[in-house]
Amino acid sequence: MSLIAIIDDDPDILDASSLILKTKGFEVITASNPVDGYKIVKEHKPDLIILDVIMNEPDDGFFLAQKFRREKITTPIIMYTSISKTLGMQFDKSDMVPVDEFVEKPISPEALVAKVLKFVKQPVEN
Repeated sequence: MSLIAIIDDDPDILDASSLILKTKGFEVITASNPVDGYKIVKEHKPDLIILDVIMNEPDDGFFLAQKFRREKITTPIIMYTSISKTLGMQFDKSDMVPVDEFVEKPISPEALVAKVLKFVKQPVEN
């Protein structure tokens, strides 16, 4: 079964994303800040990381993604962002932003599952 780590300081996003993915058969672990997020990734070695850009600081997600890559953690990262809509900024994957995919919040359940399935296999239902 695929394990997905969701790191976001918004409890509503954590709850909604977890519920959506759990109903599709994924195993989910969550953290509400970068420190705990780092710990769960190191401890549990998830198959996918969903990471928010803005948590305690406006760039926490960027720094955490960079830290994972510096430590040779190659787990795919989907980054949640609302910056593009709010500020009109556009981000692309790069060394500075070492993530595999950007997703604008809010995201529909169907779109979230589709993005996740680009990186991990659909769990087999019993």
